[in-house]
Amino acid sequence: MNLQARIKGFVTLGQQLSDPNNSLLLTAKDEAYRQNAWFLPEFIDQANQQISEQFLKEEALVEWTSTYPSIADQPTEIKVGIVMAGNIPLVGFHDLLSTLIAGHTAVVKRSSKDQVLMDFIIASLIAINPAFAAQIMVQEQLKNCDAYIATGGNNAGNYFDYYFGKFPHIIRKNKTSIAILDGTETEAELASLADDCMLYYGLGCRNVTQIWVPEGYDFIPFLSALKKYNYLLDQHKYKHNYDYQLALLMMSKQMYMDSGGVLMSENPSPFAAISQIHYQYYKTGHLPQLNLEEIQCVVGKNALSFGSLQQPKLAQYADGVDSLDFLTGLTRNA
Repeated sequence: MNLQARIKGFVTLGQQLSDPNNSLLLTAKDEAYRQNAWFLPEFIDQANQQISEQFLKEEALVEWTSTYPSIADQPTEIKVGIVMAGNIPLVGFHDLLSTLIAGHTAVVKRSSKDQVLMDFIIASLIAINPAFAAQIMVQEQLKNCDAYIATGGNNAGNYFDYYFGKFPHIIRKNKTSIAILDGTETEAELASLADDCMLYYGLGCRNVTQIWVPEGYDFIPFLSALKKYNYLLDQHKYKHNYDYQLALLMMSKQMYMDSGGVLMSENPSPFAAISQIHYQYYKTGHLPQLNLEEIQCVVGKNALSFGSLQQPKLAQYADGVDSLDFLTGLTRNA
């Protein structure tokens, strides 16, 4: 496949992901939820919608690839090992897309939490164009690759550094996202911020887990916006976390707020447990100093727009590292 054929294949995949009558997709969605109860059907739909609308439109793919003049037209012999995360549905898709668009062979280690959906994606690509079969390999142990892209927690990241450090690599560790509010946010903006916080239960690195607010901030409007996610308490895994975190806050006699399904507590850490959002105060005119090594995204009036965090575009790379530039610059190991 040349570049044009690869783009065409992904455009067709996008059309299939957005087809509500795609029986294979419906089966995969049902099986994925049975195997991983964190993957609510509506969250899988959200991931599919984001991928099809933001990543797999022909105009977007052509514009994206046109900015990389060294991108290979014909397939290369380069093998790229991809260690995928599984915290939210199809979170590893962008790495697969980038590797295949670059013309390389993707050697994929799927997350045990997201095997069903990733297998569906791979099978769909091969059905669309059988030539993809020569460019995708699924392996449990990644060996003999020319480069690696690996995503995981901090402990896993140290493991990746040890094993993949001598090869060209991108290694991603724990990150999260925050919001900086000024108190003038509209009801619609706060509703969108609630999505930034609670889509996928807040498990993604692009989910807001801490908000910074000015002194004297009125939390009531935001707590009201969060109420639309109180239904998550119907999911036993989420409710177990909520009950546990609520018990910890009560036993420690720490002040907290509760939307009826989402807890908020004052905490300097940007990382919050499932069912919690942390907050911190700042003085008006003195914005907070942030540890950017921990922060994936910042949402607010002078940052990314509310509600945009789970709708990243092709060139909004994780950790700000241009993975397609990395991939197009690879050469084969001797």
